[in-house]
Amino acid sequence: MKKLFFVVGLLLLSSACSTNPFTGKKTLALVPNSQLFPTAFQQYGQFLSENKVITGTAESEMIKRVGQRIKVASERWLNANGHAGYLKDYQWEYNLVDSEQVNAWCMPGGKIVFYTGILPIADNEAGVAAIMGHEVAHALGNHGQQRMSAGMLQQLGAVAGNVAIKDEQSRALFNQAYGIGSQVGVMLPFSRSHETEADKIGIYLMAIAGYNPDEASQLWERMKANSGGQAPPEFLSTHPSNDTRIANLSEWAAEAKTEARKFGITQFRNN
Repeated sequence: MKKLFFVVGLLLLSSACSTNPFTGKKTLALVPNSQLFPTAFQQYGQFLSENKVITGTAESEMIKRVGQRIKVASERWLNANGHAGYLKDYQWEYNLVDSEQVNAWCMPGGKIVFYTGILPIADNEAGVAAIMGHEVAHALGNHGQQRMSAGMLQQLGAVAGNVAIKDEQSRALFNQAYGIGSQVGVMLPFSRSHETEADKIGIYLMAIAGYNPDEASQLWERMKANSGGQAPPEFLSTHPSNDTRIANLSEWAAEAKTEARKFGITQFRNN
């Protein structure tokens, strides 16, 4: 039992070895990018082969254009802050996929998908930039890597508890309490913190890319309207509430413009 907890301790120590330049925080990194990226690239290729990718349209070209501008903004920020080469292993790709889902995502390593279903809510190119900045920020913040690492530690904690508790009834109670407690008390807040980080990093990136950061909060007004107000309580959700996000993004817009001015950006586009 002592040996098992010693291993857990070693894993926790090793997780504090990587500092993310965008957040300045120590991050969980039990799965290195050298393993994570190739797996993500393979999964992305398989996803594209199984879905209808839209090419040669104004909308698909817009996705690529916005993605490229957000990528350049990321590189400019990193270079200016002493992190040149941070993205050397990224293989950027931006694709529009035919689906009614109101969603977009970015895999570790820069593989991005927008679904056609989210474009009406994006409404304009700055809206697309707000979404793109947010999704790219998840990758830049190593959020996928951290979620995988946290999941590994969550499973390890469950194993440790089951090994330590000999009584079957007590073990069953532990498993029930640990499952609910670790999810509501640890994993969900962890996920919400990632969403908030991605919102803040993303609004900075869209501004440095030359897009109006005021559009970010307006995007989430449209997201809220599209949801019809149907959402679980925030403490039971993987994401902050719409109202929380709108308030945060409204507050951060001025900061994002100030940051963009450091890069010579003084005018911001909506389209």
